[in-house]
Amino acid sequence: MLTNHSFFDTSDFPHADLFQQDTLVWQPLNGLKNYMDSFPYPQYNHPLITSGVPLTRHIIIHNGDIFPSDGVDIIYGDTTKGKLLVKRDEKELSGASVIMAGAVLIGDSISIGEGVLIETGALVKSPAIIGDMCEIRQGAYLRGYCLAGKRCVLGHTTEIKHSIFLNDAKAGHFAYLGDSILGSNANLGAGTKFANLKFLPGNVTIFHDGKRIDTKRRKFGAILGDNCQTGCNSVTSPGTLMAKGAMLLPNTTAKGGYHAEKEIIR
Repeated sequence: MLTNHSFFDTSDFPHADLFQQDTLVWQPLNGLKNYMDSFPYPQYNHPLITSGVPLTRHIIIHNGDIFPSDGVDIIYGDTTKGKLLVKRDEKELSGASVIMAGAVLIGDSISIGEGVLIETGALVKSPAIIGDMCEIRQGAYLRGYCLAGKRCVLGHTTEIKHSIFLNDAKAGHFAYLGDSILGSNANLGAGTKFANLKFLPGNVTIFHDGKRIDTKRRKFGAILGDNCQTGCNSVTSPGTLMAKGAMLLPNTTAKGGYHAEKEIIR
């Protein structure tokens, strides 16, 4: 019941190797650093990109090439639906990604997929893996060891560190995620916060099925299975596990531990 298989469908997730089906659902967090440290990152060596310095112009990444947006038409459609379009001389540059002026990239362990939009004011620290058709909105703060699958939203003034987004996961507005996992199609209401550190010393423990399980993690936020939702201004306590389809209502704090499939947390 607490396995990856019971929380997630990873059949189309580009990094499914992180999710061994019969292991405990927080094990991918334990393997995230090693996985990302050994990932083959592309090298974005270009005069327009200086680590830690805001971009002075929009840049385009297409088929491994990097070039300024001069003479390029950009249509800012819905990124997660493949409607971010880049054209040059009226020819569409299929799969082109856009990093807007004012965005900041820090370090050289950053992978940006096809059709990605990184908006002005976003800050992305290495290491980071951003999958195809993801949208990193204005003011997003990726603090390192952030991994996103396809069609994800890493939202406006949302802070994320050491966390995993499966395909189509969205944290659109004013959220905090630390040491957490969002399943496919999980969606966070504005202002959702995942607390990841207990007040008292010691590891986060999970009480389940009459037993207390030591996760062996000092920092542990929340894990939301596929199709979970949270309402606006909701909070999860350290070690919150929401199984597939569970829902956390607005202005509500979820207790740590297991919450069943399709449970409504009030």
